[in-house]
Amino acid sequence: MAHLYDPGIERANRGYIAASMREPMLSRDRELALARRWRDEKDASALHGLVVPYIRLVVSAASRFRNYGLPLGDLLQEGNVGLMQAAMRFDPHLGLRFSTYAVWWIRSAIQAHILRNWSIVRTGTTAGQKSLFFNLRRLQTRIGEISGAPMSQEARAQIAVALNVKISDVETMAVRLGFPDQSLNAPLREDGEADWQDLLPYTRANPEEVVIGMRDSAARSRWLAEALRDLTPRERRIIQQRRLTEQGATLDQLGRELGLSKERVRQLEHRAFSKLKNAMKRKVTVAADLFSA
Repeated sequence: MAHLYDPGIERANRGYIAASMREPMLSRDRELALARRWRDEKDASALHGLVVPYIRLVVSAASRFRNYGLPLGDLLQEGNVGLMQAAMRFDPHLGLRFSTYAVWWIRSAIQAHILRNWSIVRTGTTAGQKSLFFNLRRLQTRIGEISGAPMSQEARAQIAVALNVKISDVETMAVRLGFPDQSLNAPLREDGEADWQDLLPYTRANPEEVVIGMRDSAARSRWLAEALRDLTPRERRIIQQRRLTEQGATLDQLGRELGLSKERVRQLEHRAFSKLKNAMKRKVTVAADLFSA
C-alpha cells in the first residue's frame, strides 16, 4: 500500500527519533525503582521516567517493519502504545528487566497494526498465517529464492516445515505478498489520463439492451398466450400444469384428474408441446422478416 511522501512528516519523524536516542539508558536498579513507584504508588512521573528512555526500542522495532509500506509515524505511534501497555502490566518483583519485557509488547502492537492495515482483505487470522506473513520473505532470502520469482516446490516445502504450516498456506501467502492492494484510481501512465478501473469490463446491460430485452420478453409472452389459445382445452390444461407452473403436476396426477392413463397424458403433452414450438417458430420467423424488410 503506497503512501505519499510528505517532507514535513519526514522531518518530524527524524526529530522524534533523534530526541529518543539522546535519552540515557536506565540502570537495572533505577529501572526497578521507577517500576515499583509506578506500580505501588501510581506515580505518573515514575511512569514517564520508565517509558521515555525505551522509546528507542520503539524506533528500532518500527524501523524493522518499514518495508510493509505503512507510514513510519503510524508504526512509531503503535509501538508507543505497546510500550505503555508493557509499563502498565510490568511486575518489577519478577526480577525481569523492563526493556526485555517491553520489546515483546512493542513488536506485538506494531505487527497487529500492520495486519489490520496492510490490506483491505484481512490478513493473518491464525498464528501460522501471522508467522508466514512476517517471516516468508526472510526465509525466501535465506534459502536463496529470488524475491518476486515463483518459488520452487522444494522451497515451499522447506518454509512450510520451518514455520509448521501447510504448503498451500505458503503458496497463498506468497501470492498475497507479491500482489499487494492497488487503488483502481491509480493512473496507468504518467500523464494520468487513464486509470486502472478503465480496464475493467462492464458486464451489466446498457439501457438500450435492457429496453430491447423487456420488449422481447413481452413479445414472447404475447406469442405464448396466442399459441396456447390454439390448443384444445385438455392440451392447454396439461401444458399449463406440467410446464408452466413452478411445481409441475405428475403424469399420474393429471391422469387421475382427466380419467386417462399416464401414457395417454404423456402423448397429449408431447403433441401439445410440438404445437407450441411450431407456433413460436412461426412467430419468430415473421418477426425476423418484418425486422429485415
